[in-house]
Amino acid sequence: MTYGFVGLGQMGAPMARHLAGFGLTVHDTRAEAMAPLVEAGARAAASPAEVAAASTHVSVMVRDDDQVREVVTGLLPVAAPGTVVAIHSTIRAGTAADLAGRALPYGIEIVDAPVSGGFMGAQEGTLAVMAGGTDAAFARCERPFAAWAGLVLHMGPVGAGTRAKLARNLLHFASFAAAAEAQRLAEAAGVSLRKLGRVVRHSDAVTGGPGAIMLRPTTAPLDPDDPLYEIMRNVLALGHKDLDLALELAAELGVDTPLATLARARLATGLGLKQPDPTDPGREGGRR
Repeated sequence: MTYGFVGLGQMGAPMARHLAGFGLTVHDTRAEAMAPLVEAGARAAASPAEVAAASTHVSVMVRDDDQVREVVTGLLPVAAPGTVVAIHSTIRAGTAADLAGRALPYGIEIVDAPVSGGFMGAQEGTLAVMAGGTDAAFARCERPFAAWAGLVLHMGPVGAGTRAKLARNLLHFASFAAAAEAQRLAEAAGVSLRKLGRVVRHSDAVTGGPGAIMLRPTTAPLDPDDPLYEIMRNVLALGHKDLDLALELAAELGVDTPLATLARARLATGLGLKQPDPTDPGREGGRR
């Protein structure tokens, strides 16, 4: 296989660099973005179409849906049948499926393969990639993806990778909002925000952070016989206790904590448990 890469921004450039020894052809609208890749052994192309003409696997990492559509539309008439086009941009859930339909008459396969792990992961070659596409297309992607990823998962048909990325990013940015709320509480309480940040990064690296509870194959309520049932009951008890204490402190300091209040109300159902009866002193998640 010969490889092409279109879009050499903050993420695309380090991803492409890991492929520079594989007969790589690259394109970006900025000549200065291509220069370091050329120095590393890649060939610069004047357009995405020129990349497609030289490659049997093309990665696309551009800004948004409009740019993805523009690039892929330009590739299709030029790429050879059997070419795989992997879209790494975070786009709308239906865009990849629509492009896959357009690519079908050309004998070209689309794989939506957004990534998670940020610039650091791209630089180190440890990104997580969530791929949507046929089994055959995914199999052809595993080798190039392995050059810059530490985790490569086939999530399902075209579009599944993007749907997974949108869910993952919902957690990512919602947690940023929660982190901001926690910082407001800490600041009002006279806590060093930088030291608190160090604690959060250290402990999340040990426990897995929010991902530590993402163990179930469904969000349906847990059966009491499920091995996870007692584990989640314990998580709920600790969560309710600690959230109650945080909310109590916030009330004392006059800090608005709407996300913590919402988390307290929804934690039980989120863990697959029944909402506790507030009148039952032995309730799930209540103080015993």
